[in-house]
This record gives sequence, structure tokens and C-alpha cells, in this order.
Amino acid sequence: MIDLAIVIVNWNVRDLLAACLRSVEKDLAAGKLSGEVWVVDNASEDGSVTMLRRDFPWVRLIDSDKNLGFAGGNNAALRAMGFDADHALETNKPEAVLLLNPDTLVHPGALEALVTFLRQTPKAGIAGARLVYGDGTFQHGAFAFPGLWQLAIELLPLPARLVDSRLNGRYSRALYEGGEPFLIGHPLGAALCVKAAAIEQAGLLDEAYHMYVEEVDWSKRIVEVGWQAYCVPEAMITHLGGQSTGQIKMSSFLNLWRSRYRFYCKYYGSMQVQLARHIVHIGMQRLAAADRQAVVQGHLTHAEQKERQACYTQIINLWQERDLCQKSSQLS
Repeated sequence: MIDLAIVIVNWNVRDLLAACLRSVEKDLAAGKLSGEVWVVDNASEDGSVTMLRRDFPWVRLIDSDKNLGFAGGNNAALRAMGFDADHALETNKPEAVLLLNPDTLVHPGALEALVTFLRQTPKAGIAGARLVYGDGTFQHGAFAFPGLWQLAIELLPLPARLVDSRLNGRYSRALYEGGEPFLIGHPLGAALCVKAAAIEQAGLLDEAYHMYVEEVDWSKRIVEVGWQAYCVPEAMITHLGGQSTGQIKMSSFLNLWRSRYRFYCKYYGSMQVQLARHIVHIGMQRLAAADRQAVVQGHLTHAEQKERQACYTQIINLWQERDLCQKSSQLS
């Protein structure tokens, strides 16, 4: 059995992907793990596939002719490993799978730290890394599952000190700096390591999420079937952040709120969802008002403000769609 399979979903970030793969190759070579790396290319147009075949022939490449999204891309690799018998290319499943963003750099010993922790902790189904930004500064890499407080802190005029609080799903920096693994709701999807047994029990990622919230949903399902999620500070990974999704602007914002609505409908009761609708409605109106002021101040053009307003209106209308919410809740 392979110790670790690493899955990287790529979309038009060729140079970042190359740097990521070099860091993975170096860490695997220095450690004792047996590992393999899968790259799913989501129809990139920047020469990523050519680069992979030329410079990284050891990578197991899935060259998709369309953009499968984060969930679909990862699932393509998981199915090929044997986690879906109907689509399996082989059945030699790894002991653990690490979903890794292409805009990451693995620090020495990180991969072994994640796998070792999962081996030594029977109830642990998920292990996340300690993330830092490109300049080495702290980055939140683990969160509690989203709830009403997180929505309110993001969208309403509440005290700024709440942003980094537990009410907003954040864990204290002292926990990361203490070095000991700690229980969390879910890690950021930039580096999410999962036991094969947990995948077998919870199933693959939900492909109805094309972008955003996929790892939150997957973690939620894994935890709900009895596993625990941890952050492992010993495993350090640089996460540059948003390099693929940063290529898209307001459509990205709309996708985020579409995915959030699906998550709330899927896991929370009607009262919580209704309260969330009110918070989102007020929040989008506040963003629209701020944009109008930005036009007056010369920070936004009228065209930009019009595009943003249309997006906010779409989000408000989306969160009022009861049928969509009912369909999502039936899948939980």
C-alpha cells in the first residue's frame, strides 16, 4: 500500500504548479514515505500540460478537456485510485490522500508529519497543515464550521476585533505556535490530508460545489460519520493564496455565495437558514451602498459599480430560492 497520494488540481498556474511539485518531490525524497503525485489539469491554456510531460514525467497526469472544478478534479483522481469501484483504474489505494493547492510550497518534513499523525491517532480522519503566507507570516489554516456568527461578522458592522475570534470560526495563534495538534472543524482546502478509511466511509467530494466550500462540506460529512479533524502545526506549508481563483472577479464572488447557500441549506434547519437569508440580504445592501459611495469618491467606475450591483442582486435572489434549498437539504 502506498503511504500517501497527493492530488493537485491545476488551472492556468503553470509556474506555481512547477514550484509546488519541486517542493513535494524534495520532501518525498528526503523522507521515508512511499508516495505518488496526481495532477488533474482543468483544461489549462498556459502550457501546464506540456510542462508537466516535459519536466515532471513521474507525475500521474489526468488531462481534462474541460474545467471540472475543485471537487470534480479531485474526484477524478480519487476515482482513478480506486475510491469509486465503477471508475477505478487500480485498487491499490493509498493509506492517506492529501489534497494540495498548486499555489503551495511544502516545507521539509510536512508530508511525513501529516501521515504520521493520522497513523498515530485512530479517531483522526482529517489532518490539516500549519499555513503561512509567502512572506512567512501567519495564515489561518483551520476553522470551525460556518454558522450565523460568521455571516454576521463578515457582513454587518460589528467590532473589528471579532474577525479573528472563535465567534468567527478562527482558532488562536497560540494553538498553532504551541506545536501540538488540536481539534478543529475543518482545514483550509489548500492542504487537506484524509485517511483512506474516512474517504471510504464518507464518500467523494460533492461536485455540486464547482468552486468554494467543497472542503468544508467534505470535512462536515467525514466528521458526521464519526471521524475527527485536527490541525498539525508541525506540518508547515506556504500558501500563496487565491492564484487560480484570483483570475476571476465578480463571478468568483457569486460562486462563493452560491456554495455557501448550498452548505447552509444542506446542514442547517429552516430557522437558521431564514436568519442567514436576512443577514445576507442586509449585507449585500450594505456592500451596494458602499460601492455607490466609492463611485462618488472616484474609487470605482460606474461600470464597475453596475456590475457589482448586479452580482449583489443575484446573490439576494439566489438566497431566496426555496426550491434550491429544499433540494440541497435532501442530500444531507
